[in-house]
Order: sequence, then structure tokens, then C-alpha cells
Amino acid sequence: MCTFAAAQHESIYIDYPQEAGKPQPLLWDQLPNWLSLDMQLRGRTEGQTSLAYKQDNDRIYELTRVFGGADARITPYVTVYAEFIDTHALGLPLPQVQSNMRDAFDLRQGYVDLHSRDRQIPLKLVVGRQELKFGTERVVGISNWSNNSRTWDGFTLKLGDQNNVTLFSTSVVKVHPTSLDTHGAGLTFHGAYASIGPWIPHVHTSPFVLIRTVRGVTGQQGAKGNEVETTFGAEVDGNLPAHFSYVLNGTLQRGSYANNSIHSGAGFGKLAYTADNLPWRPRVLAEYDYATGNAHRNPDRVSTYDQQYPSNHNAFGLVDLFGFQNIKQGRLDLNLAPAKNLTILVQGERLHLAEQRDNLYASNGTTAVAAPAAGFLHNDIGVGFDASATYIFHQYLVADLGVGHLFPGQVLATTGHGAAQTLAYFSLTYRYRAEKHDRGP
Repeated sequence: MCTFAAAQHESIYIDYPQEAGKPQPLLWDQLPNWLSLDMQLRGRTEGQTSLAYKQDNDRIYELTRVFGGADARITPYVTVYAEFIDTHALGLPLPQVQSNMRDAFDLRQGYVDLHSRDRQIPLKLVVGRQELKFGTERVVGISNWSNNSRTWDGFTLKLGDQNNVTLFSTSVVKVHPTSLDTHGAGLTFHGAYASIGPWIPHVHTSPFVLIRTVRGVTGQQGAKGNEVETTFGAEVDGNLPAHFSYVLNGTLQRGSYANNSIHSGAGFGKLAYTADNLPWRPRVLAEYDYATGNAHRNPDRVSTYDQQYPSNHNAFGLVDLFGFQNIKQGRLDLNLAPAKNLTILVQGERLHLAEQRDNLYASNGTTAVAAPAAGFLHNDIGVGFDASATYIFHQYLVADLGVGHLFPGQVLATTGHGAAQTLAYFSLTYRYRAEKHDRGP
């Protein structure tokens, strides 16, 4: 709901895949003035080696995605939107199809948008199934790279324009591949996310507070109870002299987990330099990420950072094996722009466990490799190297291709997960919007 301005997105979010290109405007005279239709078609061919860390378990498959929406402008202040989803993983055996790959014809979004353009207090109230996108989406995002892409049921209230705050109370939608998608009992994810821009020149600040509740968890001593977790922090980005830019993000988590207390945190920092005067406008970015793990020194404390609902693709390499929990990463990126419609990204990352007595976690937050009783003997997860490119044909057709490889470290090699991991992909995405009159992109 709250995103950076276009210029900020281009300079800050370029090192992660984003929705490139524009929807092609199509004129359809038979449509009424108050209705517009939109469609997204995406196909991505992926090839993976050692799927699920199993040697010789190599697969090539096709991920197909169709989004189709209808936008009805009931009055100048009321809009109703509905969007269907249909996704499939062709060529994968059903047991290997992940939950974010398949959702046969379902409702992805469906909401009523009440808005006011009052110059004093602009406001926007959205009620129903919708997206939540904040900042760089490393804390809350839709995970657009995944075939299904995440949505929430509930409401959001945005107050303000350039300087704004979004209040929300929602529950994440759980995908059921062969039946209607649902959300958990009640509203379980709440928060306030502010976006403050023009007050400080060249600086954009986004403070936030998030509250997540989960029923029926089991504490470290086996006690049953509920989880109430509060995440508070801020993301700051801006430009520095001499063509430098930066992003800083820090969060702390406190709360209760059954009979245990929550005491965790995470953060990342990026510093980039763009050589605007050189051919291909090279941009070099250095990044460091850290998320706490559970040392188990205090039996009453849970210290594993809960990543919650991020857009995690390429946060820890293109192979997408790891999440933002109990992890440390040093990363170096090189972005190139050989042409206006072509971007190239080459990157390398080195990954370590933050705490050897805690698990290694997958990109969806579940356990990828459980820690032995005495903890891992090493903290070296591995080294990744990735290359990707995006080309936009005539503004509307977007081609993405890339290859990523993980060289396993001792954490994986000593636990039977040492098979080399390689991911290669090629995708095409086309979007259009049809209406009676051309309203522009």
C-alpha cells in the first residue's frame, strides 16, 4: 500500500527483482466509462539441480501465472476491485510442487476502496483482500517472484500523501491449491507504517510498528500457549554527495511465546556508488545483513528473529534457499545499464549462521537444516554467485533471465546437504489494461 516514489525505487530497489515495464493500454469502446479490465500473463522456465538438497535430483519445469482484474469506479470516492489468480507448476511431480507455486483459479484480491482527495487530509480506506507492500519489502511485501504472490484479508487506512501513515489490521491469506483460499481465524497481523520524505532533504524515513499473534504455540519447555509479537523499527534511505546512496533498516522484536519471552532483532545496510558519467552507468553496492538466532543460553528466551512476511527473492542469492532468520551475509553487487531497456546484475554473497546452536532457515521461515543437539561445528553456510538481466520489449513485454549457484559451506556439507545448488530461469511477462478511454499508463 505504501511504496517509494519512482525515482527512489529505481535507485534503492534495483538490486532486487521488481515489476518492470508498463501495462499496455488497450481501447475497448464496448466497455462502460466506469469499468476497466487488467491482465497479467507470466511464464517462467526454471531449471534446478539437487532439488531439496538431493544429489542428481535435477528438474526443469514451467511456472505459469495468470492474474485478471476488474476495476469498477462506482463514484469519484468509491472503487471496487476484484482479481482472479490461476497458477500452475508444469513438469514437477505433485509432491515437489511448493505451496507458492500452484493455485487453481481463485480470488487473489477483492476489495472496496474509499478515498478522499481533500488537500488537508487525503485518506484512503481499503477493505477486503489486498496487497501489503512497504518500503523495500524486506519486512512486509507480496513476494511477487513467487508464482502465487501474497495477499491479506482485512483493512488498511492510509492518511496523507507524500508524508503519510498506513494503519492496518489483517490476516495473511493461506493458499489452498484445489479449494478456495482462506485466512486464519480473526485478524492476526496489525501495524502502523509511516513514510516521511520531504521533511529532511535527500532523506526518506519509514518508521513502523507491527503486531503479530499466533494461537496454539509450544514453548521451549513444552508449555502450550499463544504468541504475541511486536516488531518495531525503521528504514532510512537517501542520497549522499559524490554519487553515493544508502539504505539502513533496523528492527527489534519483543513479546511472549507461550511461557517464554521474545527477544530478537535484525538489520541490514547498503551503500552504493553510481558512476553516471561512465558507459553503462555502473553501480556498485555493498550490503551487510544480520538476523539473530537462538543461542539457548536462557531457556526462557526465544531469540530467533521472525522474518514474518518479506519479499525474500534474491535477498540471499538467486537460489532462494534461505530466509532472514539466524543468518549473516556480506554481499557485493554490480549493476549495469547497457541500454535504456536493458539492466544487468552480477552479485556475490557469503553466508554464515548468526548462532551455531540454532537452525538454518529456509526462505519461507521454516527449518531447512535442523541444528544438532550440540550445535553446528561451523557457521559457514556457503558462497553464492549470481548473474541476471532484464530486457523490456516496446515497454510492455518483459524478459528476465538469470543463473545462480551456491557453493555449499561446512554447515551444509557436514549435515548431508552438500550437493551443489544451481538455479537457471527465463521468463516472459506481459500486462495490459483495457478501458473505453486511454487514461495513460
